[in-house]
Amino acid sequence: MTRGPVSLAEADPELQPVIIAALRTPVCRAGGQLRSLRAEELLAPVLRFLVDTTGVAGEQVSDVVIGNAVGGGGNLARHAALLAGLPVSVPGMVVDRQCGSGLDAIVLASRLLAAGGDGIYLAGGVESISTAPLRAYPGRTPEEAPEFYTRARFVPARFGDPDMGVAAENVARAYGISRERQDDFALRSHRRAIAAREAGNFAGEILPLAVDGTTVASDDGPRRALSAAVLKRFPAAFVPEGTVTAGNSCFDADAASAVVITSLRRARALGVPDALLVLGSETAGVDPELLGVGAAAAAARLLERHATRATDVDLLEFNEAFAAQAIACLDVLGFDPERANLDGGALALGHGYGASGAVLVTRLLAQARALAKSTPAKEAAGADPLALAMISIAGGMGTAALFKYLRL
Repeated sequence: MTRGPVSLAEADPELQPVIIAALRTPVCRAGGQLRSLRAEELLAPVLRFLVDTTGVAGEQVSDVVIGNAVGGGGNLARHAALLAGLPVSVPGMVVDRQCGSGLDAIVLASRLLAAGGDGIYLAGGVESISTAPLRAYPGRTPEEAPEFYTRARFVPARFGDPDMGVAAENVARAYGISRERQDDFALRSHRRAIAAREAGNFAGEILPLAVDGTTVASDDGPRRALSAAVLKRFPAAFVPEGTVTAGNSCFDADAASAVVITSLRRARALGVPDALLVLGSETAGVDPELLGVGAAAAAARLLERHATRATDVDLLEFNEAFAAQAIACLDVLGFDPERANLDGGALALGHGYGASGAVLVTRLLAQARALAKSTPAKEAAGADPLALAMISIAGGMGTAALFKYLRL
């Protein structure tokens, strides 16, 4: 039987896609320190810094692929690229898979590179929830007032289309996730994020931003004063007598994050010391009423395809939209929660919708580098860590991507 066509990356291993640099802004509460910056103004400095520090000439960039969920339309990627000073010859495109947009943009850029050869892509995500435009349907007649709405419908009404908090309650009930487990998970996220910040774990991945005469250089979400007793006092936030509260849910945030993706051969030519090899990705659909477990469905499919067990994964970054759905996904996959989000997650740092998936990848590269630095050379030989990013998505979906850290 004749085999079909193969990708260039499959035909030549040197053309495999690798991530050679990753960067993010601080992740700050919506309406907070970054509230005056529009999405393109958040993203452009990140793109500029990545190009300047990787030795890539602007005209060498093949495309800019950016995820965004609640922006004002147009082509945000193109806008930010030109604002960053990239040449007019560099195109851009926007990916909207809601919360998965940033991770899916990175996946798409990796696939574009694998299909097209030896290019260089900037990919990631951005969200300025603070400056997101108001949205409305026009009146049915010229005299009728517009109908404003806070979010678009994700699925037909017959599928339920619950709000995010209600869906988290559905997951908590369906998977038996107690209030105590949710609060414990949230508290651990905050404590880990505070410890990571104090240890300088975020320093190399954050680009400080000048905002209204001040410099914003760190995430503002982690709460040092949070305790089990404080969390216990929070009432149910979405369903009467429920277990999902404001304390064990993420908060909306403004942020941008992006990576540089190129071929293994080009990475070596650029002289970079290391990279994340993109092994593969999967996106899966689930019941929209239980949308929070979409990440588990995607990750299970991905791990099976790569004959990889949960215990084989060294680093896991998973968007913590709600403690209930994060715990449920980890339980389904057989991951020890202690091994997930080593420096805290969105429960402490915040959820910047379209940016969050790219933040996961930025965190994985930083963590892989730290792990490699702390591993003796003798033990490191032939033991490049595996890293997994996964995120659940509104409408009942999830995306997961698997990487391997390489020392070049």
